[in-house]
Amino acid sequence: METPLLQLSQIAKSFGAVRALKGVSFSVKAGEVHALLGENGAGKSTLIKVITGAHQPDSGTIEINGQTVSALTPAAAHKLGIACIYQQPALFPELSVAENIGLRLEQVRAFRPVSWAQRRTKAHELLKRIGAQIDPESEVRSLSMPEQQLVEIACALGTGARIVIMDEPTASLTQKEQHLLFSIVRDLRSSGVAVIYISHRLEEIFALADCVTVLRDGESVGTNSVDQMNEASLIKLMVGREVSQLYPQATGRAGEVVLTVRGLGCAASGVHDINLQVRAGEIMGLAGLVGAGRSELARILFGITPADSGEIWLNNQRVYIGSAQDAIARGIAYVSEDRRHHGIILEMPVAANITMAVHQRIFPMAWLRFKTEQNLTLEYIRSLDIKASGPDAPAASLSGGNQQKVALSRWLATKPKLLILDEPTQGVDVCAKSEIHKIIRQLASEGLAVLMISSDLPEILGMSDHIAVMRHGTVTNIFDAKTADPHSVMAAALGQKEVAA
Repeated sequence: METPLLQLSQIAKSFGAVRALKGVSFSVKAGEVHALLGENGAGKSTLIKVITGAHQPDSGTIEINGQTVSALTPAAAHKLGIACIYQQPALFPELSVAENIGLRLEQVRAFRPVSWAQRRTKAHELLKRIGAQIDPESEVRSLSMPEQQLVEIACALGTGARIVIMDEPTASLTQKEQHLLFSIVRDLRSSGVAVIYISHRLEEIFALADCVTVLRDGESVGTNSVDQMNEASLIKLMVGREVSQLYPQATGRAGEVVLTVRGLGCAASGVHDINLQVRAGEIMGLAGLVGAGRSELARILFGITPADSGEIWLNNQRVYIGSAQDAIARGIAYVSEDRRHHGIILEMPVAANITMAVHQRIFPMAWLRFKTEQNLTLEYIRSLDIKASGPDAPAASLSGGNQQKVALSRWLATKPKLLILDEPTQGVDVCAKSEIHKIIRQLASEGLAVLMISSDLPEILGMSDHIAVMRHGTVTNIFDAKTADPHSVMAAALGQKEVAA
């Protein structure tokens, strides 16, 4: 029987009274892609930190290539060939790509001159190996998040890592970049590297992984070959129960038209000739490929990049939205897809995040009414079932799903008439996704008009009442969700002419 490259046995780890890991066993072989799944808070992050030496386990054993390793540190893990590519790249933004790669790969010696030519050549070779078209001389701060992740992968390859951990690697990648990443993962497997792959996107697990281990409440509850599993059985393992109603059904009828756009466009955003209506009590799904203009349309409607052509009508009144302040005053709310930069402020408490958009209402004439702020926060903590220790808990201490609920609460506090949601369940686990879906459907049933952008086709089909498909900056098709099917929606996104709206 083949000896695993990495073997963890009965790993336990506690932080005070919280038992993060309760005797987890996990192994991965050379040339294997082993998926690690679980809800937020299941113990995945703690397990990664044990493997990389950032946390010392309270008990249990770690073996690498059959040899027991004690007192594993980050430096020791690096020497043993363990590399982790995190969702948020750990690069120096002021330095160039070549300098970042060089700092990871080169041994530091006193009075040893740096060979800049060799450093650039090595960076170029590693980037070329993974198909990344990135200039080694570029400053990291000028790169997009997906490009920074590719630099992280290049660093891991350069160190000759034998065990590569990928933590939500596709969370911010375009479809083209995802295909590139999948190709890299398969190349790593072919070269004998062990890959630990963490993702909330179950379709990626079935496309890439050989085996899957599921964590729940700090315990490993199952390890299986991927070809013996399906989506329903994985979900059941993760949440401990059947999730039979992932997409709650509509309970009411659509009401009056809240939003009408006619010939709407913004040359700077590449959006043009948008014709669309959204009714009260309706969820209008906005589908399309990456780059089709969906997020750009959301930013136009919210006044971030104002329209320069066409008309916007709200409740049968023509309006001009020249700023986010205009949009809020008109009853429009926008939850951005970029939760970390535009959704919440991680360093601030939950209360400050939730009340940020309604300061003038709860703090009239700058009169500080902290009791009012606390009460409003508690109202949303209860109604949206936000799992936090209280209003003063730092937003950074919450799971991804609960952070998304906080971002949603901020805009619900403005009492909007139109709610724009851009990728509302991106990067959250399946159970949190189900909870967010129920919240969105409940808001619609209470008469809120919802425009929901999503790259998750099952989510678009399952949550929408109508589906608008965008391509090349405009809406090309609108479907009734009751009769729409995945093929028709995708064909419309690709521009196939035989699709009927």
